[in-house]
Amino acid sequence: MKQRIGRHLSFVECRESMGMGAGGSLAQRATISESGRDVVVVAMGPGRRHITKPVCEITYALREEGIDTSVLVVNAGLGVPADAVDVTTGSYFGLDPIEVERIQQFKVALIHLGNVRAHIIYKARLILRNVDIPAMVVSQCPVDFEDFAQIGVKTRAVMPKEEDIGTKGEIREIATGIIRGVTTSQDKLDEIVSKIQSMLPDRGVRSRK
Repeated sequence: MKQRIGRHLSFVECRESMGMGAGGSLAQRATISESGRDVVVVAMGPGRRHITKPVCEITYALREEGIDTSVLVVNAGLGVPADAVDVTTGSYFGLDPIEVERIQQFKVALIHLGNVRAHIIYKARLILRNVDIPAMVVSQCPVDFEDFAQIGVKTRAVMPKEEDIGTKGEIREIATGIIRGVTTSQDKLDEIVSKIQSMLPDRGVRSRK
């Protein structure tokens, strides 16, 4: 599909499967919508609890600024990893080898993984354990660099002890207060865009006019 977004012309390789209304029309799990190799937004499969509406708005905002942004909806996006503290959800979060390969092709990963703090940090750890690229975490609930560093995730601001490091990739930025199922404010979109721009090696932070 060829789509004009603002002043920029974007080419998006769309998915085969249709979107799900419960997830804000985000496509079903195990799908990817490709548009260049700058940023990959990693999202859970949509459902009653996993409202993924912010993902579409964030993707649009990034593309509007000329940042090529693709969206990967994880196949096993529900629950938590098997080694997380809370494994009472009845389902396990995981990555397929092809998903790891796809994420690794991008310069930056933007990770949106729900609203339960204990779930978010362990899901992010599993992703960054398998891919070696810088990442930004977007969530509804408050999380900080210390939360991730305590379980061995490398971060820009706080680094685990050398013997405790358990990830290849590193969290460079965090944005919280992104509420599921609610239209994302322009201030929050601007914050996300600015932080992503600072993470891309060939782009500086550009102020919004």
